[in-house]
Amino acid sequence: MSVAVVKHDAHGFHVDTSGKDSDRIFIAGMDVSLQGPTEGIWRQHCREGDDPAAVLLALAAQYDLVLIEGYKQLPAAKVWLLCEGEKAVPTEVGPVLDVLAPGVDRVARLMAILDEWLPRQWLRTPVFGCVLIGGKSSRLGQPKHLLGRLDRTWLDTAVDALRAVAKQVVIVGAGEVPERLRTLERLPDAPDTAGPLAGLLAAMRWAPWASWLVAACDMPHLSVEALHWLLATRTPGNWATVPRLAPDAPLEPLLAHYDFRARSLLERQAARGDYRIAGIATCPKVSTPQVPAPLACAWHDVDTRDDLEAMGLSSPIPFSEDR
Repeated sequence: MSVAVVKHDAHGFHVDTSGKDSDRIFIAGMDVSLQGPTEGIWRQHCREGDDPAAVLLALAAQYDLVLIEGYKQLPAAKVWLLCEGEKAVPTEVGPVLDVLAPGVDRVARLMAILDEWLPRQWLRTPVFGCVLIGGKSSRLGQPKHLLGRLDRTWLDTAVDALRAVAKQVVIVGAGEVPERLRTLERLPDAPDTAGPLAGLLAAMRWAPWASWLVAACDMPHLSVEALHWLLATRTPGNWATVPRLAPDAPLEPLLAHYDFRARSLLERQAARGDYRIAGIATCPKVSTPQVPAPLACAWHDVDTRDDLEAMGLSSPIPFSEDR
Protein backbone atom coordinates (compact mmCIF):
# COMPACT_ATOMS: atom_id res chain seq x y z
CA MET A 1 0.00 0.00 0.00
CA SER A 2 1.16 3.53 -0.72
CA VAL A 3 0.13 5.78 2.16
CA ALA A 4 0.46 9.54 2.67
CA VAL A 5 0.09 11.39 5.98
CA VAL A 6 -1.13 14.97 6.25
CA LYS A 7 -0.42 16.70 9.56
CA HIS A 8 -1.87 20.07 10.46
CA ASP A 9 0.21 22.08 12.91
CA ALA A 10 -1.51 25.27 14.01
CA HIS A 11 1.71 26.52 15.61
CA GLY A 12 3.86 26.33 12.47
CA PHE A 13 7.04 24.34 11.89
CA HIS A 14 10.49 24.54 10.28
CA VAL A 15 11.82 21.73 8.09
CA ASP A 16 15.11 23.16 6.84
CA THR A 17 18.40 24.24 8.36
CA SER A 18 18.47 27.92 9.16
CA GLY A 19 20.95 29.84 7.01
CA LYS A 20 21.28 27.25 4.23
CA ASP A 21 20.64 28.43 0.67
CA SER A 22 17.42 26.41 0.40
CA ASP A 23 16.10 27.99 3.62
CA ARG A 24 17.12 31.52 2.54
CA ILE A 25 15.42 31.00 -0.82
CA PHE A 26 12.20 29.92 0.93
CA ILE A 27 12.31 32.91 3.28
CA ALA A 28 12.74 35.16 0.22
CA GLY A 29 9.34 33.98 -0.99
CA MET A 30 10.01 31.06 -3.32
CA ASP A 31 8.69 27.51 -2.99
CA VAL A 32 11.46 24.91 -2.84
CA SER A 33 11.75 21.30 -3.98
CA LEU A 34 14.61 19.45 -2.28
CA GLN A 35 15.59 16.21 -4.02
CA GLY A 36 18.07 13.63 -2.78
CA PRO A 37 18.92 10.07 -3.86
CA THR A 38 16.45 8.44 -1.44
CA GLU A 39 14.02 11.17 -0.44
CA GLY A 40 12.62 14.52 -1.43
CA ILE A 41 10.78 17.38 0.26
CA TRP A 42 8.40 19.87 -1.30
CA ARG A 43 8.27 23.05 0.82
CA GLN A 44 5.71 25.63 -0.18
CA HIS A 45 4.19 28.77 1.25
CA CYS A 46 0.59 28.62 2.45
CA ARG A 47 -1.34 31.48 0.93
CA GLU A 48 -4.50 33.13 2.14
CA GLY A 49 -7.49 31.16 0.93
CA ASP A 50 -5.56 27.93 0.37
CA ASP A 51 -7.96 25.00 0.71
CA PRO A 52 -6.63 21.90 2.50
CA ALA A 53 -9.13 19.83 0.52
CA ALA A 54 -7.19 20.63 -2.67
CA VAL A 55 -4.05 19.13 -1.13
CA LEU A 56 -5.97 16.03 -0.11
CA LEU A 57 -7.43 15.58 -3.60
CA ALA A 58 -3.96 15.82 -5.14
CA LEU A 59 -2.70 13.16 -2.75
CA ALA A 60 -5.74 10.93 -3.30
CA ALA A 61 -4.89 10.74 -7.00
CA GLN A 62 -1.53 9.12 -6.22
CA TYR A 63 -1.96 7.19 -2.96
CA ASP A 64 -4.05 4.24 -1.82
CA LEU A 65 -4.76 5.82 1.55
CA VAL A 66 -4.33 9.31 3.00
CA LEU A 67 -4.24 9.64 6.79
CA ILE A 68 -4.93 13.07 8.26
CA GLU A 69 -3.99 14.37 11.68
CA GLY A 70 -5.94 17.51 12.50
CA TYR A 71 -8.32 19.32 10.14
CA LYS A 72 -11.16 17.95 12.26
CA GLN A 73 -13.72 20.13 10.47
CA LEU A 74 -13.17 18.39 7.12
CA PRO A 75 -16.06 16.08 6.12
CA ALA A 76 -13.85 13.00 6.06
CA ALA A 77 -14.34 9.73 7.93
CA LYS A 78 -12.58 9.93 11.31
CA VAL A 79 -11.24 7.76 14.09
CA TRP A 80 -11.20 9.80 17.29
CA LEU A 81 -8.49 9.23 19.86
CA LEU A 82 -9.76 10.26 23.27
CA CYS A 83 -7.30 12.17 25.42
CA GLU A 84 -6.87 11.43 29.11
CA GLY A 85 -9.94 12.78 30.85
CA GLU A 86 -11.88 13.27 27.61
CA LYS A 87 -15.26 11.53 27.78
CA ALA A 88 -16.84 12.09 24.35
CA VAL A 89 -16.22 13.32 20.83
CA PRO A 90 -16.92 17.06 20.30
CA THR A 91 -20.27 17.53 18.60
CA GLU A 92 -18.84 19.62 15.75
CA VAL A 93 -16.41 16.94 14.56
CA GLY A 94 -18.67 15.16 12.05
CA PRO A 95 -18.71 11.49 10.96
CA VAL A 96 -16.70 9.22 13.27
CA LEU A 97 -16.03 5.57 12.44
CA ASP A 98 -14.86 4.67 15.92
CA VAL A 99 -13.69 6.16 19.20
CA LEU A 100 -10.50 4.76 20.75
CA ALA A 101 -9.97 5.34 24.45
CA PRO A 102 -6.58 5.41 26.15
CA GLY A 103 -5.34 2.01 27.21
CA VAL A 104 -6.80 -0.04 24.33
CA ASP A 105 -4.65 -1.54 21.57
CA ARG A 106 -5.24 1.35 19.19
CA VAL A 107 -3.06 -0.06 16.40
CA ALA A 108 -4.99 -3.34 16.29
CA ARG A 109 -8.33 -1.53 16.43
CA LEU A 110 -7.34 0.87 13.67
CA MET A 111 -6.12 -1.96 11.43
CA ALA A 112 -9.43 -3.79 11.94
CA ILE A 113 -11.32 -0.63 10.96
CA LEU A 114 -9.21 -0.18 7.81
CA ASP A 115 -9.57 -3.85 6.82
CA GLU A 116 -13.33 -3.38 6.71
CA TRP A 117 -13.60 0.25 5.58
CA LEU A 118 -10.95 0.60 2.88
CA PRO A 119 -12.21 -2.12 0.46
CA ARG A 120 -15.72 -0.62 0.61
CA GLN A 121 -14.32 2.85 0.02
CA TRP A 122 -12.25 1.61 -2.93
CA LEU A 123 -15.34 0.20 -4.63
CA ARG A 124 -17.26 3.48 -4.29
CA THR A 125 -15.31 4.84 -7.26
CA PRO A 126 -17.74 4.92 -10.21
CA VAL A 127 -16.97 2.61 -13.14
CA PHE A 128 -17.00 4.19 -16.61
CA GLY A 129 -16.57 2.40 -19.92
CA CYS A 130 -14.48 3.56 -22.88
CA VAL A 131 -14.52 2.16 -26.43
CA LEU A 132 -11.51 3.08 -28.55
CA ILE A 133 -12.20 3.61 -32.26
CA GLY A 134 -10.45 5.39 -35.12
CA GLY A 135 -7.58 3.04 -35.95
CA LYS A 136 -6.41 2.89 -39.54
CA SER A 137 -7.51 -0.75 -40.02
CA SER A 138 -5.23 -0.93 -43.04
CA ARG A 139 -5.22 -4.73 -43.22
CA LEU A 140 -9.01 -5.04 -43.27
CA GLY A 141 -9.43 -1.96 -45.44
CA GLN A 142 -12.38 -0.48 -43.56
CA PRO A 143 -13.14 0.91 -40.06
CA LYS A 144 -13.29 -2.10 -37.75
CA HIS A 145 -15.78 -0.59 -35.32
CA LEU A 146 -18.41 -0.51 -38.11
CA LEU A 147 -17.97 -4.12 -39.17
CA GLY A 148 -20.32 -6.91 -38.18
CA ARG A 149 -23.98 -7.30 -39.09
CA LEU A 150 -26.04 -4.50 -40.55
CA ASP A 151 -28.09 -4.25 -37.35
CA ARG A 152 -25.23 -4.88 -34.94
CA THR A 153 -21.70 -3.63 -35.48
CA TRP A 154 -18.69 -4.59 -33.41
CA LEU A 155 -19.04 -1.16 -31.82
CA ASP A 156 -22.55 -2.14 -30.67
CA THR A 157 -21.11 -5.28 -29.09
CA ALA A 158 -18.56 -3.31 -27.08
CA VAL A 159 -21.02 -0.61 -26.03
CA ASP A 160 -23.69 -3.09 -24.92
CA ALA A 161 -21.22 -5.10 -22.83
CA LEU A 162 -19.87 -1.98 -21.13
CA ARG A 163 -23.35 -0.57 -20.52
CA ALA A 164 -24.16 -3.69 -18.49
CA VAL A 165 -21.48 -2.89 -15.88
CA ALA A 166 -20.56 0.80 -16.23
CA LYS A 167 -22.26 3.95 -15.02
CA GLN A 168 -21.46 5.72 -18.30
CA VAL A 169 -19.95 4.70 -21.65
CA VAL A 170 -17.99 6.98 -23.95
CA ILE A 171 -16.58 6.52 -27.45
CA VAL A 172 -13.09 7.92 -27.99
CA GLY A 173 -11.65 8.60 -31.43
CA ALA A 174 -12.76 9.87 -34.81
CA GLY A 175 -15.13 8.10 -37.15
CA GLU A 176 -18.75 7.56 -38.09
CA VAL A 177 -21.02 5.75 -35.64
CA PRO A 178 -24.53 4.34 -36.14
CA GLU A 179 -27.45 6.65 -35.43
CA ARG A 180 -28.49 4.53 -32.43
CA LEU A 181 -25.17 5.25 -30.70
CA ARG A 182 -24.93 8.97 -31.37
CA THR A 183 -26.36 9.90 -27.98
CA LEU A 184 -23.20 8.56 -26.34
CA GLU A 185 -20.50 11.00 -25.24
CA ARG A 186 -17.81 11.36 -27.95
CA LEU A 187 -14.27 12.38 -27.06
CA PRO A 188 -11.37 13.20 -29.38
CA ASP A 189 -8.00 11.56 -28.79
CA ALA A 190 -5.61 13.50 -26.54
CA PRO A 191 -3.53 15.67 -28.91
CA ASP A 192 -0.27 15.44 -26.97
CA THR A 193 0.24 11.69 -27.31
CA ALA A 194 -0.37 8.91 -29.84
CA GLY A 195 -1.87 5.49 -30.39
CA PRO A 196 -4.41 3.92 -28.03
CA LEU A 197 -2.79 5.82 -25.16
CA ALA A 198 -4.20 9.03 -26.68
CA GLY A 199 -7.71 7.60 -26.31
CA LEU A 200 -7.21 6.28 -22.80
CA LEU A 201 -5.74 9.54 -21.52
CA ALA A 202 -8.53 11.52 -23.18
CA ALA A 203 -11.07 9.51 -21.19
CA MET A 204 -9.16 9.71 -17.90
CA ARG A 205 -8.68 13.47 -18.22
CA TRP A 206 -12.37 13.94 -19.03
CA ALA A 207 -13.52 12.04 -15.90
CA PRO A 208 -10.47 12.07 -13.60
CA TRP A 209 -12.17 10.39 -10.61
CA ALA A 210 -13.64 7.42 -12.47
CA SER A 211 -12.45 3.84 -12.67
CA TRP A 212 -12.18 2.89 -16.35
CA LEU A 213 -12.93 -0.29 -18.25
CA VAL A 214 -11.29 0.14 -21.65
CA ALA A 215 -12.15 -1.93 -24.71
CA ALA A 216 -10.91 -1.80 -28.29
CA CYS A 217 -13.58 -1.90 -30.96
CA ASP A 218 -12.24 -5.02 -32.73
CA MET A 219 -13.18 -7.70 -30.19
CA PRO A 220 -16.31 -9.39 -31.59
CA HIS A 221 -16.63 -11.77 -28.63
CA LEU A 222 -16.33 -9.17 -25.86
CA SER A 223 -18.55 -10.38 -23.01
CA VAL A 224 -20.08 -9.05 -19.83
CA GLU A 225 -18.52 -12.01 -17.99
CA ALA A 226 -15.05 -10.85 -19.04
CA LEU A 227 -15.77 -7.37 -17.72
CA HIS A 228 -17.03 -8.76 -14.41
CA TRP A 229 -13.78 -10.70 -14.08
CA LEU A 230 -11.79 -7.50 -14.58
CA LEU A 231 -13.91 -5.64 -12.03
CA ALA A 232 -13.33 -8.40 -9.48
CA THR A 233 -9.66 -7.35 -9.42
CA ARG A 234 -10.56 -3.93 -7.95
CA THR A 235 -8.81 -4.18 -4.60
CA PRO A 236 -6.98 -1.56 -2.53
CA GLY A 237 -3.48 -1.08 -3.87
CA ASN A 238 -4.24 -2.34 -7.39
CA TRP A 239 -4.15 0.61 -9.80
CA ALA A 240 -4.68 -1.33 -13.03
CA THR A 241 -5.32 -4.85 -14.30
CA VAL A 242 -3.62 -5.49 -17.64
CA PRO A 243 -4.14 -9.22 -18.26
CA ARG A 244 -2.44 -11.77 -20.48
CA LEU A 245 -3.83 -14.88 -22.15
CA ALA A 246 -0.94 -17.18 -21.17
CA PRO A 247 2.01 -16.94 -18.76
CA ASP A 248 4.42 -16.00 -21.55
CA ALA A 249 1.91 -14.14 -23.74
CA PRO A 250 1.98 -10.38 -24.38
CA LEU A 251 -0.11 -8.12 -22.17
CA GLU A 252 -3.60 -7.08 -23.30
CA PRO A 253 -3.93 -3.37 -22.43
CA LEU A 254 -6.92 -2.79 -24.73
CA LEU A 255 -9.34 -4.85 -22.69
CA ALA A 256 -8.28 -3.90 -19.20
CA HIS A 257 -9.20 -1.96 -16.09
CA TYR A 258 -7.57 1.31 -14.96
CA ASP A 259 -8.20 2.92 -11.59
CA PHE A 260 -7.99 6.73 -11.64
CA ARG A 261 -4.64 6.49 -9.83
CA ALA A 262 -3.14 4.81 -12.90
CA ARG A 263 -3.41 8.11 -14.74
CA SER A 264 -0.26 9.40 -13.01
CA LEU A 265 1.66 6.41 -14.41
CA LEU A 266 0.26 6.92 -17.91
CA GLU A 267 0.91 10.68 -17.90
CA ARG A 268 4.54 10.17 -16.91
CA GLN A 269 4.96 7.59 -19.64
CA ALA A 270 3.41 9.89 -22.26
CA ALA A 271 5.69 12.73 -21.13
CA ARG A 272 8.68 10.48 -21.86
CA GLY A 273 7.37 9.83 -25.38
CA ASP A 274 6.62 6.17 -24.61
CA TYR A 275 3.13 5.51 -25.96
CA ARG A 276 2.89 1.81 -25.04
CA ILE A 277 0.07 1.48 -22.51
CA ALA A 278 1.47 -1.85 -21.37
CA GLY A 279 4.65 -0.06 -20.30
CA ILE A 280 3.02 0.76 -16.95
CA ALA A 281 3.04 -2.95 -16.09
CA THR A 282 6.55 -2.55 -14.68
CA CYS A 283 4.97 -0.68 -11.77
CA PRO A 284 4.15 -2.93 -8.79
CA LYS A 285 0.76 -1.21 -8.58
CA VAL A 286 -0.29 -2.90 -11.84
CA SER A 287 -1.42 -6.54 -11.84
CA THR A 288 -1.01 -8.80 -14.88
CA PRO A 289 -3.10 -11.91 -14.17
CA GLN A 290 -3.81 -14.65 -16.67
CA VAL A 291 -7.32 -14.61 -18.13
CA PRO A 292 -9.37 -17.72 -17.20
CA ALA A 293 -9.56 -20.03 -20.20
CA PRO A 294 -13.39 -19.89 -20.55
CA LEU A 295 -13.21 -16.09 -20.93
CA ALA A 296 -10.16 -15.86 -23.21
CA CYS A 297 -12.14 -15.46 -26.45
CA ALA A 298 -13.28 -12.00 -25.29
CA TRP A 299 -9.68 -10.77 -25.76
CA HIS A 300 -9.30 -12.12 -29.31
CA ASP A 301 -9.06 -9.15 -31.66
CA VAL A 302 -9.35 -9.02 -35.43
CA ASP A 303 -6.69 -7.43 -37.61
CA THR A 304 -6.88 -9.51 -40.79
CA ARG A 305 -9.27 -11.80 -42.63
CA ASP A 306 -7.13 -14.71 -41.45
CA ASP A 307 -8.07 -13.68 -37.90
CA LEU A 308 -11.72 -13.86 -38.91
CA GLU A 309 -11.33 -17.39 -40.21
CA ALA A 310 -9.38 -18.48 -37.13
CA MET A 311 -12.24 -17.22 -34.92
CA GLY A 312 -14.90 -18.89 -37.04
CA LEU A 313 -16.41 -15.60 -38.17
CA SER A 314 -17.81 -14.91 -41.60
CA SER A 315 -16.53 -11.94 -43.56
CA PRO A 316 -18.00 -8.81 -41.94
CA ILE A 317 -20.35 -6.53 -43.79
CA PRO A 318 -19.31 -2.87 -43.95
CA PHE A 319 -21.76 -0.68 -42.09
CA SER A 320 -23.78 1.90 -43.97
CA GLU A 321 -26.68 4.03 -42.73
CA ASP A 322 -28.09 3.90 -46.25
CA ARG A 323 -28.53 0.13 -45.93
